[in-house]
Amino acid sequence: MLVEEVMTPKERLVIVSQMAPVREALMLMKEHKVKAVIVDKSGEHGAYGLVTFKNILQSIVAEDGDIDLLNVYDIASSPSVSVSRKLEMKYAARMMVKNSIKRLLVIDDNEIHGILTMSDIIGVLLNDVSEG
Repeated sequence: MLVEEVMTPKERLVIVSQMAPVREALMLMKEHKVKAVIVDKSGEHGAYGLVTFKNILQSIVAEDGDIDLLNVYDIASSPSVSVSRKLEMKYAARMMVKNSIKRLLVIDDNEIHGILTMSDIIGVLLNDVSEG
């Protein structure tokens, strides 16, 4: 099974500008009920990033609770760890487990195609178990 068969596709991703305030990213996460948002690349040859609840919490602690002083760019994990959509899912899963990574961006030719999360992989495993 390939990553592209399991990933959450680009159409369902929440993407935020690097220059957006952290509060905007937090509001998008709440509105869309997601734990992470994709940080758009700055240009054709730029890198995509990721902002998670953990990034936001760390920034709140570091800034004594004042996230209005920060932009997404200041706290994003960028470049984010990524894989190709044509990679076998088992290799992506192995990479995630070995490196304690919960989310991988799915990028080919420096364009985002989706995100692969631990939840996506667990969902496939649960389907396999229930069908078997």
